[in-house]
Amino acid sequence: MSATSIAPRVHGTGRTAAAPSGVARGARAVPAAGPLRLTARGRAVVWLLGLVLAGGVGGAAASAYADGPTAATEVRRVVVAPGDTLWAIAADVAAPGEDVRDVVLELMALNELPSGGLQAGATIVVPVA
Repeated sequence: MSATSIAPRVHGTGRTAAAPSGVARGARAVPAAGPLRLTARGRAVVWLLGLVLAGGVGGAAASAYADGPTAATEVRRVVVAPGDTLWAIAADVAAPGEDVRDVVLELMALNELPSGGLQAGATIVVPVA
């Protein structure tokens, strides 16, 4: 393969322009950096991007709201005796017809227990029936 280079032509003379010393033949001169000027399309893109970002932030803020105050759950403290299980405690406090499994899950959430295991001597809170 052969490499070809195209020299720029000087307008009106039909001759090629001589490259300044230290510049490779065929290299283009880079104009000095000036202030940034946007075209009409560039300005439209910048405005559209700004509106999209503002709408995304505003939309997220508009959808976030706080709930009103809720009634506190009345609780009592229970000290776990040897042999007590979370199931037995939940069965004692469950309302008639209430599923004991739901009460066990409520007790685990209320006491922030990672599992259903209890340790004798531990104190847990139980909702008052």
